[in-house]
Amino acid sequence: MHSTQRETGRFGVATIRVALLAVIVTLTSLATAAGWIPAKAPLSTRWTQEVLPNRTLPEYPRPQMVRAEWMNLNGLWQFEALTADREPTPGKDLAGQILVPFPIESALSGVRTQTDRAQYRCLFQIPPQWIGRRILLHFGAVDWESAVYVNGKLVGTHRGGYDPFSFDVTDALRRDTNQELIVKVFDQTDRGDQPRGKQSRDPKEASYSSVTGIWQTVWIEPVEEVRIDDLVINPDVDASCLRLTVKGANADESASIQAEILLGDESIAKGFGGAGAEIRIDIPRDRLKLWSPASPHLYKLSVAMKRGDVAVDQVESYFGMRKIELVKDDKGIARIYLNGQPTFQIGAIDQGYWPDGLYAAPTDEALKYDIEIAKRLGFNMLRKSGKVEPARWYYWCDKLGMLVWQDMPGGDVKSRESRAQFAHELRRMTDTLKNSPSVVAWVLFNEGWGQHDTERYVKELKKSDPTRLVDAASGWTDKNVGDILDAHSYPGPVAVPASGRASALGAFGGLGLRMANHVWDDKSWGYRGMLDREDLAIRYRALLSRSWDLHRSRALSAVIYAQLVDVESECDGIITYDRETIKIDPNAAMAANSGKLTPPTIILAAADVQPSSWKFTTEEPGSQWYDSQFNDSSWELGMSGFGTESASGRIVRTPWTSSHIWLRRTLTLDKFDSEKISFWVYHDDDAEIYVNGVLAAKLEGYSASYEETPLTAEARKALRRGKNVIAVHCRNVTGGQYVDLGVIEAPGDD
Repeated sequence: MHSTQRETGRFGVATIRVALLAVIVTLTSLATAAGWIPAKAPLSTRWTQEVLPNRTLPEYPRPQMVRAEWMNLNGLWQFEALTADREPTPGKDLAGQILVPFPIESALSGVRTQTDRAQYRCLFQIPPQWIGRRILLHFGAVDWESAVYVNGKLVGTHRGGYDPFSFDVTDALRRDTNQELIVKVFDQTDRGDQPRGKQSRDPKEASYSSVTGIWQTVWIEPVEEVRIDDLVINPDVDASCLRLTVKGANADESASIQAEILLGDESIAKGFGGAGAEIRIDIPRDRLKLWSPASPHLYKLSVAMKRGDVAVDQVESYFGMRKIELVKDDKGIARIYLNGQPTFQIGAIDQGYWPDGLYAAPTDEALKYDIEIAKRLGFNMLRKSGKVEPARWYYWCDKLGMLVWQDMPGGDVKSRESRAQFAHELRRMTDTLKNSPSVVAWVLFNEGWGQHDTERYVKELKKSDPTRLVDAASGWTDKNVGDILDAHSYPGPVAVPASGRASALGAFGGLGLRMANHVWDDKSWGYRGMLDREDLAIRYRALLSRSWDLHRSRALSAVIYAQLVDVESECDGIITYDRETIKIDPNAAMAANSGKLTPPTIILAAADVQPSSWKFTTEEPGSQWYDSQFNDSSWELGMSGFGTESASGRIVRTPWTSSHIWLRRTLTLDKFDSEKISFWVYHDDDAEIYVNGVLAAKLEGYSASYEETPLTAEARKALRRGKNVIAVHCRNVTGGQYVDLGVIEAPGDD
């Protein structure tokens, strides 16, 4: 038997606090449960072994609306993959078992297989003290379509793979006996055009394993007929107040609301009003503490619904006082401000995948770990890319202090029906996350995937949620709407002039490094391959140093590195997929991300900083054109850079339209350390660079931005005090063409 304790809440609500009421009674025997093991997968995590069938994700799943009584239904359920849609047969055992809430394709489910259709079955019991109250059945998320049956009765259906939903199952319950719960699921993944993020039935490169079925906590709670249904929490920093709306279920005019704000355990403000009406609660100015990544202060919020003098429902919540906005300077350039201060957001893309649980982190500690490591690395923002997380992930961002740019998961979205579904799931996502102080921006579309009706969505979002920024499209197709102009550049960085909108780099980097014994498969890749951890650290330092330069000189408001964690075959994360290895020393990453690095010394400025003069020709110059003694007097004189178009950081001052171009100039060096000198190169396409007649770099393909490029050992030896000759050859293969080169010297030790 589980122990219970009756106690009185802050507003006099008599509650039953159920201790350890989180064990599901299933038709699977305890002996089978004791022998359960995960399915075999290429990688696991340190938390895999902590997953137990009788204690699976036991934490309260809804941190911003907590009631004292609840029952966790996670654990071993019966399971069966289906080949066709059919009605369930009540009272019938299913052939297999699955550990809920891990998706069917995951190792922690114990199944690890793909299927479009499946059904789950479990038995549970209602505690005797709950009899006579309404019973709500909650699902954190089920991907994608679900039908829920209790004791053979269909209690509801749901479509949407990322949002929580619930049903009142009271009228379907039996008294004093086991209750049977059956959940049917259907998910076509990329065979359909519903929102699915980066899931694929054939995962490769930047698409990942499919996720089907229950993947967040399933739970029940007892409530009263008249109760609190939802909270809308809007902090008003300027007015030093909280604007609270409490939505009620079955609440008439006789229902009233009493709310209390606590700082620690001290009550500092109270508010009163009616259900459904906005209640203003003033916070004394001397008790106003703002929420930020540096100081993630959270207030406690206790809310009761009363009928007369009797409190019929009570929930506990929290909130943070923070303000995110665009502020234009005297030149009309917009910057992102947090709490009245310009804040450079240094972020990382976070896909939210796990080798053992796929969409579902194995434990709450694991869920928290990624955020803690991101903080330790010096990031103050995460872009949740192609996925919506469980409520507890946002709770940890709120508590630890991590800004969040939240993507709407994309899909093909081709039909009228799928567009209506996309709009519905977008509203559900924003409604679900509306109270989280960490969420500061909505990202509607990623790189044009399923992009449609952009202008309408932006208008609706800004109207429904004026407290956050809207990034209409991260990369690719910009419709000139929203708060942010967002470019993608690998490796980058670049700063796109945004003027009336904030300039952001929504994805850059992609520096790939495969770590032996920590990879998902042999087909590992990254946008730019690194030789080793030292090479990765040098390139990362250069990218972030340049990002800070662009923030200071070009009002770049946010950069988002790709990515925080490796995912399956994509190995461009700072952390390996199994979370066992951090590829860059955290202290070095912290210094780079926080802008505390001494910037490199510019020996020869690139065109985006200051033009420089070069001798050039587009005619074949002969075999020794790169030699320091070569006579280039017949060549033309041009100013950097050379190319056909000005875009993505390119500044064209001298047109170049032919297949080849050869460049030469003299560079005078005084005191220098050859080991610290690098090129700063933008090339489209192949390029070769020589120093004093010695090959210094051979670059294949093209770059989409400036990249730091080391000199060969032979070229470093060829550098000399006084005059040096730099010679460059660039070849255009297809598409746009551009070449520019600068020379930098790394700073000394910090």
